[in-house]
Amino acid sequence: MKKLLFLLFLGSAAMSCKTIKPVADVNTVELSGTIQELGMSTFQYGTHLLKSEDKTYALKASTIKLDNFIGKAVKVKGIKVEGYPVENGPELIDVKEIY
Repeated sequence: MKKLLFLLFLGSAAMSCKTIKPVADVNTVELSGTIQELGMSTFQYGTHLLKSEDKTYALKASTIKLDNFIGKAVKVKGIKVEGYPVENGPELIDVKEIY
């Protein structure tokens, strides 16, 4: 009987614990601007550019075909890639969503 009560107690204690959600990654960004081809540049990273009103970002994406958005105004969700910018270039964003 004591074992049964103990197991019931553990079960109710486990059910009352709250799920801890991870804190949002500080490197996650949401940006808006126009997608452009990279072309010639002094830096050698990224495949495309995002030109916003006041800043330019280098973009890369593994699951999204950025060519489909060239010349279009978009919103981009992605992750700032650590170690960038280099060679006086822009920040590099790994694009995860685009709309």
